Amino acid sequence: MKSYVHKLVVIVTAFLVVYTVFAHYGLPLALVFAMCTAGQALTIYMVYKVLTDNYKTDKTFKDWYEDKPAETIKE
Repeated sequence: MKSYVHKLVVIVTAFLVVYTVFAHYGLPLALVFAMCTAGQALTIYMVYKVLTDNYKTDKTFKDWYEDKPAETIKE
């Protein structure tokens, strides 16, 4: 199951898209400013949570990319 961090990234991204749409359509300045401030705080919180997430994997650089095996790359 996906961790809390994945959901947080989706929520913050959706919030920032909504903020951009609101700013484009000229909603009241107080609302746009409040959303701008909240968006900056959410972005900082999201980055902190992503960097401190306790995510473990057994993949290494030798595994290359899952969608494109190393053998298929022409040099």
